[in-house]
Formats: sequence, structure tokens, C-alpha cells
Amino acid sequence: MTEDARFEDGGERPLNLGALDVDDLGVLSALVQDAVLPVTEIRWQKGVRRLGLLINRVRWEDVEIAKRFDRPVERVQSVLVVDNVLSVSSQGVDRADKDLILQVLAVSWEPGDDAEGFVVLTLAGDGALRAKVEALEVGLRDVTRPYAAPSGTLPDHED
Repeated sequence: MTEDARFEDGGERPLNLGALDVDDLGVLSALVQDAVLPVTEIRWQKGVRRLGLLINRVRWEDVEIAKRFDRPVERVQSVLVVDNVLSVSSQGVDRADKDLILQVLAVSWEPGDDAEGFVVLTLAGDGALRAKVEALEVGLRDVTRPYAAPSGTLPDHED
């Protein structure tokens, strides 16, 4: 018998996850919620049909443990990769402003014809990145050791 992985199974290990369907993408979206990145850390590699973002994400899989042991919330640098990209568009993202910091609110799927569709990264401040893809394939991989979040606390969500 096999068991689904539990959120806490991530523990102290770096994440390396993929999403090939909407349910998987929902998990990745939860893990990258409140991630921040400089606009300069977005790359579209047209020749290999890949959109990559180097993000600083909250380690949501570790938050309960941090609370239990009264230690700061951690972040980790991760690469968020969208494959099979046919085109990329954006709204509210000034690529010329090299000091611009973006915050990811969610990653979602808008289906199109057959397997085609759009992977949408909703950003704070009414911004968005929209990648038209041939098929849904998104990856998330931690690439650094965790570090204490500069604020030491969770992001503040106003209702």
C-alpha cells in the first residue's frame, strides 16, 4: 500500500516537486505563496520553451515546527520553472525598473484547447505573468539552504 506524502514530510530536506495537473499545481501554488523576487530574476528561454524564476519563498512546510520551537520563520531560494512555454505576457510588471521586487500570490491554470492553456502567476499590486503552454508542466526546486526571514515573521495578510 502506498501513502500520499504529508506536508511535514518535507521537514528539513530541500523540495523538488513537479506539477503535471491542476491538483499538483495547487500544491505548488501554496508553497510559493508570498515568495518574493527581483524582476531581474525572471528568464524566458524561448529556444528551450522555458520560463524560470529565482524566488525567495517562505518555507511553509516548516512553519509549524518553527512556531513550536520558537524560532524565526525561514525562507529558501527556489527555482520555479514552467516548461513547454509558447509565449509569455505580463501585466503591471515594469521590466525596465531593475529595482522592482515582485511578490507571488498564486499560481493557477487556465485551460485552453486540448492540453494547451495558460499558467498564470498572480502578483501583488495587480501584476501578473501569463505563460501560454503546450501542456502543463511546472517544477519547484529549492537551490539554497534555508535562512531566517529578514522580518523573522510570517507575511501579514490583511482580510
